[in-house]
Amino acid sequence: MSRSRGFSPRRLHAIARKEFLQMRRDRLTFGMMIGIPLLQVILFGFAINTDPHGLPTAVRVADHGPYGRAILEGLRTSGYFAYTRELESEAELERTLARGEALFAVTIPEGFTRGLVRGERPVLLVEADATDPAATSNAIEALRIIVDRAMAEELEGPLAHRGPRAGPVDLRVHARYNPEAITQYNIVPGLLGIVLTLTMILVTGLAITRESERGTMENLLSMPTRPIEVLAGKIAPYILVGAIQVTLILLAARFLFHVPMRGSLALLFAGTLVFIAANLAMGITFSTVARNQLQAMQLTFFFFLPSILLSGFMFPFRGMPKWAQTVGEVLPLTHYLRVVRGVLLKRNGIPEIAGEVWPIALFALVAMTVAVKRYRRTLD
Repeated sequence: MSRSRGFSPRRLHAIARKEFLQMRRDRLTFGMMIGIPLLQVILFGFAINTDPHGLPTAVRVADHGPYGRAILEGLRTSGYFAYTRELESEAELERTLARGEALFAVTIPEGFTRGLVRGERPVLLVEADATDPAATSNAIEALRIIVDRAMAEELEGPLAHRGPRAGPVDLRVHARYNPEAITQYNIVPGLLGIVLTLTMILVTGLAITRESERGTMENLLSMPTRPIEVLAGKIAPYILVGAIQVTLILLAARFLFHVPMRGSLALLFAGTLVFIAANLAMGITFSTVARNQLQAMQLTFFFFLPSILLSGFMFPFRGMPKWAQTVGEVLPLTHYLRVVRGVLLKRNGIPEIAGEVWPIALFALVAMTVAVKRYRRTLD
């Protein structure tokens, strides 16, 4: 049968109509095409902020005089700091910073007011969690101006000569855990979570759909196995793959980027196994939802995008609005970043990371439960 020559609007319309019909039937793919750009606009437009304010700050006040209170009020009203708790001891201060409950700890020492009145230039100590330099750098730079401004309003009359011109307070800022603000110390450990999230979800996301597309699903369904056995069996080999990835990245972090490893690597591996299990469970859930490998990949990237943007890897977590932080707290990557940076940079132990590991384990349990419920032992 010979084809008619020349361009035919009628044939063009027929082909275009066929594509629209296929697009309408493939609702998941169409939803991804609309949802991913919309998600990017919302996240970049509303959630991302490179100049975070309201950073959680703990205070330890040994001198309750008016000048110390004025400095604390000046820090609070600056917008950069938000007081979360008052500390009773140096040990409590250490625990608060180690667990990430506060990014700053301000200490008003004993005799602060007396030393200021006597012209002794008393010390104001501010300790900052510098594991993420981007989250604290702007606030640290503004500290001197904030303190001088607070003192200028309080030092009047006989004490006016102790005003900002003379520098009435010896402000000492200790950047803890990463005093040189080396970016690699923050980024390279975070890459461990990024790589595991993408690869683990992607490979297991293709597990069930690959069986269907290759025509081997019938053999799998004919086996005398339970759904949990099938899904766990598909996950198990990739746990070893994830462990190999972790080892390679840690070796590169130590010998290529000289990232300090102050904590227990055994503890880090234990927490990492829980994180790997959570990602594998999420991937196997996507595998039971998607009809083909393309949809499984689309679902993977739909999950990966908010994970990388809302976890605190690329942008300061504390700089995001509350609703974005709430969403971020659900994601396993958010908690794992705190675990890996805490163990490597802060020498955190089990008490410090336990509060971050259990949400990851809960996520894995929920994802695996959904996967088992959705798994079908028939081809329907």
